[in-house]
Amino acid sequence: MPHGWLGMAVGYATMLVAFSAVFVGIKHQRDVGGGGVIRFWPAFGMGLAISFIAALFYVAAWELVQATIVKDFAGSYAESVIAAQRAKGMDPAALAKLTAEMEAFKIQYADPLFRLPMTFAEIFPVGVLVSLVSALVLRNPRVLPARAG
Repeated sequence: MPHGWLGMAVGYATMLVAFSAVFVGIKHQRDVGGGGVIRFWPAFGMGLAISFIAALFYVAAWELVQATIVKDFAGSYAESVIAAQRAKGMDPAALAKLTAEMEAFKIQYADPLFRLPMTFAEIFPVGVLVSLVSALVLRNPRVLPARAG
């Protein structure tokens, strides 16, 4: 799996592709249910609803992956953060502090009341942004109008 900036870029690009369902759903409602017209707030609300449901599925999928495949995500993540800083030449005192912070993170991440909202917060803001852009674009009936036929 890619690490660092490449991993983040791949992750967010994947989220954007997944949230294309928001655009498609709003467009379908505009073209089929709304007779070719949709106002901003109903479109935005629909996008948020789709994004919320998608984020819940994302959280459930991550929990399943973590329970079956990536059983020690927090430990692996903590080790990679510490190793990266050690490779950059972080001084020993700062490295000791970082190690303590990563140990605290591992304890927090083991708690579902910490982990579940954190996982939800990874993806939902992307859905909000896609919902906002989709609602702004699709409120204009001349943008990708429904085809006659």
